[in-house]
Amino acid sequence: MKTLKYLSLILAICAITGVAASAQTTKKPKYDDKLAKKLGADERGMKMYVLCILKTGSKDSEIKGKERDDIFAGHFANIGKLANEGKLAVAGPFEKNDKTYRGLYIFNVATIEEAEKLVVLDPAVKAGIFVPDLTLWYGSAAMMVVSETHKKIQKPTK
Repeated sequence: MKTLKYLSLILAICAITGVAASAQTTKKPKYDDKLAKKLGADERGMKMYVLCILKTGSKDSEIKGKERDDIFAGHFANIGKLANEGKLAVAGPFEKNDKTYRGLYIFNVATIEEAEKLVVLDPAVKAGIFVPDLTLWYGSAAMMVVSETHKKIQKPTK
């Protein structure tokens, strides 16, 4: 729980920094009601998500070789599927750390129950490689265009 407070603080600082940086511009952006509705934004441009931290599970060290490769192929395919369906705003790994944190999901759902139904579809969670820790998170509705933007800046694979 203490760790989630720190993570929430870090995310809040990032949001505030972004707000402060945008406040320094001389021209105020024009409010786009159509975009706000499309992204599910409230009057502050925010919405509720579910933050998921994937921690190292009890089976992580036991699963090796082709079995592990197959599980992770399914894990990445599931991430792509959920992102394409608009149910996953952001996903990514953590660097090696002493907190057993392995990855992060920000689900585009309003309740923990909805996120639980999605996270159990992850083959790495099913296999016990990861254990999910879920909490509600109130963040910018613009998170929903991160994936679209990412596709434009990721170099094609060969």
